[in-house]
Amino acid sequence: MSKDKKVKIKELPKVEEKNQQKWRHPGGKLREKGAEALTDAELLAILISIGIKDKSAEQIAQELLDKFNSFKGLANQPLERLLSVKGLGDVKIIRIAAAFEIAKRIVEEIRKQ
Repeated sequence: MSKDKKVKIKELPKVEEKNQQKWRHPGGKLREKGAEALTDAELLAILISIGIKDKSAEQIAQELLDKFNSFKGLANQPLERLLSVKGLGDVKIIRIAAAFEIAKRIVEEIRKQ
């Protein structure tokens, strides 16, 4: 696969592993099984999008969750602290911060009802 060619998530092949489907990116799993079927690391990996050499988006996501113990722990970090994780830059951190802000606003909306 050429680096120049953009591939859509639905075009990514599934890998059969011991009668179990595995996806090359969690977006494919979300598409087929729904968001509730994904682990926390897989959901976060979708926001991170792509990894770096020798470190996938899922590995970066798992490192974040391990370092900060949970989504809640991660959400309470200053954005600058996330820069200490190899593989995260401004764009990825901004996506994560935006997702947490959306979640916060949903919670506030529910509380008001």
